[in-house]
Amino acid sequence: MTDEIAMDPTQCNCLALRQATRHLSQIYDRHLAEAGLRGSQYSILSKLGRLGPMPIGKLAEIMVLDRTALGRALRPLERDKLLKVGAGPDGRTRSVSLTAAGEARLKAAVPHWRKAQKEFETRFGAADAADLRSSLRRVVEVA
Repeated sequence: MTDEIAMDPTQCNCLALRQATRHLSQIYDRHLAEAGLRGSQYSILSKLGRLGPMPIGKLAEIMVLDRTALGRALRPLERDKLLKVGAGPDGRTRSVSLTAAGEARLKAAVPHWRKAQKEFETRFGAADAADLRSSLRRVVEVA
């Protein structure tokens, strides 16, 4: 990489992705706030809703978060009794699962998530949004 490219912020993949993530997070957070959730919280509840209870380490892996960051994200959800963290299947691990209140909050949040999806896809284009998701999945796979 030449010094000229290194000094040009438009060439930085990390910066471009972080800026786009902040913008997109604002859209989802605004819509999901009506259900009392942030986008990151919805993602956790949604994963657990689809996949069921699992060890914290597995959830961290699926969410592409380190365990410490996931632990910080789980605390308010556990405090609000939307999920439960308890002993795992082998006694050495901890497992996380949705509570009935968590399932209800997730169900209530789905229409707001759909509105956020629609807003982004209207602005960006549905086909481009699908291509973006595909590209981002590849980023995660090759990382």
